[in-house]
Order: sequence, then structure tokens, then C-alpha cells
Amino acid sequence: MTSLVRSTDIDVRPQQSPRGFSWRICMALAVALAFVVPAPVHAGEAPARYMQRVAKDLIKAARSSSQTAFARAVRSHSDYRSIGLYSLGAYRRGLPRSDRNPYFSGMINFIARYAANNAPKYPVTNAVVTGQTEETKSGVHVDTRVTLADGTSYDVRWLLVRRGSTWKVRDAQVLGFWMSPFLKNLFENYIAENGGNPRALIVALNR
Repeated sequence: MTSLVRSTDIDVRPQQSPRGFSWRICMALAVALAFVVPAPVHAGEAPARYMQRVAKDLIKAARSSSQTAFARAVRSHSDYRSIGLYSLGAYRRGLPRSDRNPYFSGMINFIARYAANNAPKYPVTNAVVTGQTEETKSGVHVDTRVTLADGTSYDVRWLLVRRGSTWKVRDAQVLGFWMSPFLKNLFENYIAENGGNPRALIVALNR
């Protein structure tokens, strides 16, 4: 059986990737799915303002490199249920409802562990919201410029969706790549290589 998690490291390197792409994907996952730190959403608050407040706290989260803090943040501020079900792809129907909570918890811990292990390698020094789009049925996009300690900078386009009276992060685009499809490809491949049973993924994610 193929190993999804090996010790404290996770191999998510895409095949035939250009030089330098792997660490950018690593950083993208950390920023897009784990560096969303606690920030209360006020009624009627503009998405751009919300993300700017989150961006200020993002640096603190990055410096902490705490898996517990990242897991708490993902559970609180990401649309993890939608992300998780989407990431199962064709195997979504094979996941019993009784297994959903263990799966979601495992996915959150997987993301948090990956972020905590890699955050020190690419320290974020600044994150500034540069604009937002009009809200549509799919949500609203908020653009952010992220700068690392070595001076490298790149843009992150966040997809926010309304969940009750709050915003949730549904996805993020870095270097032209949306993160949800990346996670979906990773999870689908693992399930396919382990008998086509989603429970194999749950076991791996919760190690």
C-alpha cells in the first residue's frame, strides 16, 4: 500500500513540475489552508476588510509553527466540509456518513501538520489585501500579496463563501493553481492506490 504520511513528512510533490514549484506548492497549501487564523466576522463586514484583518494575524500564526494552532484555525475558518467532500472526488459516495467526522478531523490535522513542519522554511513577513471582486453565487474573490523574508512575493486569490453570518475560506489560487484540485488529486490517487476504499485514507490522515 502506498504511504500518504511518512514519519512527519508528507510527499506531495507533483510529477514533472518546473524547478522551484514544489516549495511554492508547499507554501501555497500552508497559506491557503492553514494560515487562516482566528478573526471574528462582524455582520455586514466586507470580505476585503475581513481578509486584511486575517492577513495581519497570519504572520503571527506563521511564526508560531504550532500544529495545534493551525488545526484550530482551519476548523474555525475554512469551509472544511465542502473542501473535504470535494477532495474525495469519485470516491465521495463510498464514504459513509458515520466516517465523515473522522475524515474531516484527519484532513484538518494533515493540513496543520504539513503547515507546521514547513512554515519555518518560508517565513511570511507581510500580507496585504489588494482588492476584491463582486460577490456571485460561487462566493467572492479577495486578492492578497504575500511577501517572504527573502523578498520573494506572490499573489494569493482567496475564494470566500458565506456560511450563516460568517465568511469561510473555500479555496485559494497561487501561481495560477487552485489548491482544492491539488488536494483532490492527492487524495483520489491515494485511495485508488489503496483498494479504492476511502477508509484507507482516513487511517492515513489520522496517524
